[in-house]
Amino acid sequence: MVIGMPDTYPDPSGNTEAFRAFAHPAAEPSAPVKSSSNLPLVVALVVAAVVVVGLIAWLAL
Repeated sequence: MVIGMPDTYPDPSGNTEAFRAFAHPAAEPSAPVKSSSNLPLVVALVVAAVVVVGLIAWLAL
């Protein structure tokens, strides 16, 4: 009795196309694409800059 890989296992070394499909499976089309937005970071930096400038102006008076 030989214990090993099942016969239905796809061998990715068959050809380049089969290997690429094995190594990089296609993403499911129903999966939502998450886009990264820098808006919260920009708003936080602007608020921080206003606070720092206000603090410096208050200390200067």
